[in-house]
Amino acid sequence: MNYLSTRNRDLRMNAPQAIAQGLAPDGGLLTPAVLPRLPASAVETMKEMSYQQRVVYIMNSFLEGFAASELTVYANEAYGGGKFDAEDVAPVRKLDDRTYCLELWHGPTCAFKDMALQMLPHLLTASLEKNDEKKTVCILVATSGDTGKAALEGFRNVDKTKILVFYPKDGVSDIQELQMVTQEGGNVGVSAVAGNFDDAQTGVKRLFSSRELAGTLAERGYFLSSANSINWGRVLPQIVYYASAYCDLLKSGAITKGEQINVCVPTGNFGNILAAYYAKEMGIPINRLICASNQNNVLTDFINTGAYDRNRTFYNTMSPSMDILISSNLERMLFELSGRNDKQVREYMAQLSEYGSYRVDSAIRTKLKRLFSAGCCDDSQTLLMIGRMWKEKEYLIDPHTAVAFHVLDEYRAETGDGTPTVVVSTASPFKFCSSVLTALGVKGHKPGVEILDQLSQYTGVPVPMPLARLKNKQRRFSGSIEPAGMMDCVLDFLK
Repeated sequence: MNYLSTRNRDLRMNAPQAIAQGLAPDGGLLTPAVLPRLPASAVETMKEMSYQQRVVYIMNSFLEGFAASELTVYANEAYGGGKFDAEDVAPVRKLDDRTYCLELWHGPTCAFKDMALQMLPHLLTASLEKNDEKKTVCILVATSGDTGKAALEGFRNVDKTKILVFYPKDGVSDIQELQMVTQEGGNVGVSAVAGNFDDAQTGVKRLFSSRELAGTLAERGYFLSSANSINWGRVLPQIVYYASAYCDLLKSGAITKGEQINVCVPTGNFGNILAAYYAKEMGIPINRLICASNQNNVLTDFINTGAYDRNRTFYNTMSPSMDILISSNLERMLFELSGRNDKQVREYMAQLSEYGSYRVDSAIRTKLKRLFSAGCCDDSQTLLMIGRMWKEKEYLIDPHTAVAFHVLDEYRAETGDGTPTVVVSTASPFKFCSSVLTALGVKGHKPGVEILDQLSQYTGVPVPMPLARLKNKQRRFSGSIEPAGMMDCVLDFLK
């Protein structure tokens, strides 16, 4: 299986090269030359498998050059050994006869990013070996909250790697920040960036495109790669949990063989819902892809109108991992919906870079509307949903998951669609204690990590162990820079 750039179909790489490279040299996103179709018996075959076995079954067809035995080792190391506090790794929780929640936050950093970032270090280090790469890779990450910690934890002390994470100052929750600035490991670095996530993400993309920086780092024995979802090695493991959720619903008798489901996904950078699209294209019976946004509703507007416009007010919300106006993975979706027309994608991305906006043609818009529905949710509605889910279901959810439940309610009210629906739950509520306590009507929040116990005592829900351990950790990183200083930060980190 080869991989090609969304901006140049003639630029091709094999799987190890694509994973090591992260981003195509022309700024495009590396995408499979062909999307493999699952055999008709796939769901029945996977139904009785463990999560780790499903990982190998799905990923094997994408990773030519990796043996199934290798992937088995990686899957067992990534998702076994007690790293996840749920035996089935990504459990599906039934809320009623047509509503289910896919909990993706049972990993070591209590967020869905663990589902990919526990696997990526294995894929990357193997790729470096297969490429006979002698230089050390430096992973650059821009994070809106969860990717940073998950990447730091995944790559902590991994041989021949260093990792540097940039996060928006005042743009993540207190617990998210504490997770990052207390990170252990001799190969890690963390820095706050003045501005929002888009400023950090744009800065990282600029670093990747700098030939001057690449030359300097090569002289020092380094090259850059990415752990953001622009790296195919991040998107691929995410496809697995959609297939796994369907298999679990089938195994439990919640659905019948071949019955379609909807998925409702809270997303900012579009990678999580893009993985659901790929699962659907591979043959998993997914009907509607429901895209849930917070007040930064650029994706809602795009899906509903065909016009993408980041020239709008940026909001810092209580669902910070979705505080994004430049959704990088949407480029892969445009590539597919345009019939893999790299010239058309290149033109849209040039317009986005120059004007901050573009409008897709009628053919793409028609395909978009056939696949997706979209809605958004402000902070007041988010609080109401957290409170309602606790009161009615005794189910504690974080703000991002609440956004998805709100959008699903609106979708059902508007369409009357009774299709069984999986809501994707992306983070533990304990990563956002202040917002959750506010939603539950609790005032006078405890300071620092004491708020974890406050939420636990009020609800009776135990604090996840990875967060409970924060109480004894010391801050290691305190730096904050302007976006213009990101290159100097990289050079200082890689002296």
